[in-house]
Amino acid sequence: MYNHNRLKPINLFEYEKLATEHLSQMALDYYNSGAWDEMTLRDNRAAFERVKLRPRVLVDVRERNLTTKVLGQKFQLPLLIAPMAFQCLAHPEGEVATAIAASKAGVGMVLSTLATKSIEEVAIANRNTNSATPQWFQLYVHKDRGLTRALVERAWAAGYKALCLTVDAPVLGRRERDKRNEFTLPPGLKAANIVNISGLNIPEQEGDSGLFTYFAQQLDPGVTWRDLEWLQSLCPLPLVVKGILRGDDATSAVECGALAIVVSNHGGRQLDGAIATLDALAEVVEAVDGRAEVIVDGGIRRGVDILKALALGAKAVLLGRPVLWGLAAGGEAGVAHVIEMLRDELDVAMALSGCASLNDIDSSLVVYKNYR
Repeated sequence: MYNHNRLKPINLFEYEKLATEHLSQMALDYYNSGAWDEMTLRDNRAAFERVKLRPRVLVDVRERNLTTKVLGQKFQLPLLIAPMAFQCLAHPEGEVATAIAASKAGVGMVLSTLATKSIEEVAIANRNTNSATPQWFQLYVHKDRGLTRALVERAWAAGYKALCLTVDAPVLGRRERDKRNEFTLPPGLKAANIVNISGLNIPEQEGDSGLFTYFAQQLDPGVTWRDLEWLQSLCPLPLVVKGILRGDDATSAVECGALAIVVSNHGGRQLDGAIATLDALAEVVEAVDGRAEVIVDGGIRRGVDILKALALGAKAVLLGRPVLWGLAAGGEAGVAHVIEMLRDELDVAMALSGCASLNDIDSSLVVYKNYR
């Protein structure tokens, strides 16, 4: 799993360095890049560093409880794996390895539409661990509504527990590292959830990039709030709306039936200059006012970051790039170790903050000047 000449990573930053030894430059840049000047990418991390803590003392924290429920679904940590495309670029088992590690750790996983393992393969891998945890499926509303319907029906049939609709990608953001590398999928890798859908007019192109090109062309810039009603008519799964950075949009999402909101700027990969997710969190929490659960992603690298997000009103967090670093360095075991480190760090941070359970984490713990 690890280079014998190296020490085993003891934090997520060391995993990032280790991953560079296992990933091609094209894959590394695809995973790590942001849009344009990558200001938002950097600010997602900087926002967590701006938050300071006011710990309580002389609290009985001999036993800590890190379990939670999101959408009524139980998790051992307030953590889900974010939807990330093309995980087989990092490791041959890709999303299957990630799913197994997540399931064994009792955390959730959101499977990307652009996974390199199919909806069904990942669901089976989760069930076969004998400790299956809820999985969600991420999707977009495509120009071809038949494609959207087919994906939703497959996710429902395979046992996924929520639909996570990404709403911040009417077109793809411009990532200059990918443009410089002329990013394509290597031979043998496919967008597994699209390739076998019958009746789709997928263009024939040299190499294996035709499906990705087709997908990019399928993004529908004409989608509006009205389309959420149609989406919810396809199956009874709860709707999660991902990509909200404003209170008024959060209100609209709730009014259109969303049961959870993900405060997200797509990991800084869409609109550069967009507000950091932690800076947007308080406004969204206030606007939702308990009518839906709020999740946040972007920039999380320490267990104490999870504590800060929860103190500012999040119910849970989505973890993205560090999972890919663990996957690249050690497959399933690497992902498991990344989750384990975050769990241990959150446990220590809670103890040192005077919090015996997640319910003890509140806004009194943080000093934070909101972006507004």
